[in-house]
Amino acid sequence: MPPTPEPPPASDPTAPMDFSLFYFASDDGDDDAGLKGDRYRLLLDGARWADTHGFTAVWTPERHFHSFGGLYPNPAVTGAAVAAVTERVAIRAGSVVAPLHHPLRLAEDWSVVDNLSGGRAGISFASGWHAADFALAPEAYGNRRALALDHAEEVRRLWRGEELTVRDGVGAERRVRIHPRPVQPELPTWITSAGGVETFRRAGAMGAGVLTHLLGQSLDDLARKIAAYRTAAGPDGGHVVVMVHAFLGEDGDTVRELVREPLCAYLRDSLGLLLGSRFEGRRGIDPARLRPDDVDFLVRRSFDRYYDDGALLGTPAEARRVVERLRGIGVDEIACLIDFGLPAETVLAGLDLLGDLRTGGPDRD
Repeated sequence: MPPTPEPPPASDPTAPMDFSLFYFASDDGDDDAGLKGDRYRLLLDGARWADTHGFTAVWTPERHFHSFGGLYPNPAVTGAAVAAVTERVAIRAGSVVAPLHHPLRLAEDWSVVDNLSGGRAGISFASGWHAADFALAPEAYGNRRALALDHAEEVRRLWRGEELTVRDGVGAERRVRIHPRPVQPELPTWITSAGGVETFRRAGAMGAGVLTHLLGQSLDDLARKIAAYRTAAGPDGGHVVVMVHAFLGEDGDTVRELVREPLCAYLRDSLGLLLGSRFEGRRGIDPARLRPDDVDFLVRRSFDRYYDDGALLGTPAEARRVVERLRGIGVDEIACLIDFGLPAETVLAGLDLLGDLRTGGPDRD
């Protein structure tokens, strides 16, 4: 087996790391918790903060039929809301599950977001992985990976003003283009990968960025995949975004205990969905067959790994070490997932420390 090439640095190693906010809140349906009518406060107030503090983007996902990520069934809708309360920050889908939708629908929806925002829209296209989501398009499930890339290319062509051949309601062939026309001549595009190296390569080859995370992959694994991506994209091309959980405080022990319960609950909510799914070549596991002690062990182990080695959790000094490790393997942007269960007031109060981390400002350790 040939040796693994050394991963090249980010596309511009002299540029500062970009920071953005990423949302993926669970929806436990508990209206008695004071959330009714206020579920999107953290999204909108956080977006306003990002807009005035030099953050690059606000990302919202597409999730269906499950509490994990359940506040976000349509990123075009949440993106439009963000557009209405911001002026500068980019507005991105992280991600659109492309096989669930016709490319014309995606291009039209996001062209509206682009117009509302004055040209700030961007999309990361995902293939989807949970079978229940495909209740919206069951015929697409088996070929979802190829469809995601095909739809991404079709949306990009429509965005440029090209026509698409379709059949109308009476079976007649028509050539159509989208309205309204977007503000940006080219759609900023990423491909979402749960860790499959071939997805990284395909994203690079098609000139798209890549959006990934550290669920189920180590930093060393990610470094090798970024190296493959850069090879496909060319030495000066590409854009790598990594989503990480984020919350900083003055004292590491205090932060660890503060985030332990909400993050463990968040991980527990995601565990059944992740274990019961088949994606990136892995077979699903029936969560109901696991003993409660086994689930507790998996959640505790996941918490320790994320806190110690895969997130911006703890003090600013601890987070800076993570940032430098990500920079060193070629990451261009860190997408800070902030809505994993802490009260909105607590998260918003802690955003200034993330802002200092972005600028290299005060180290309060």
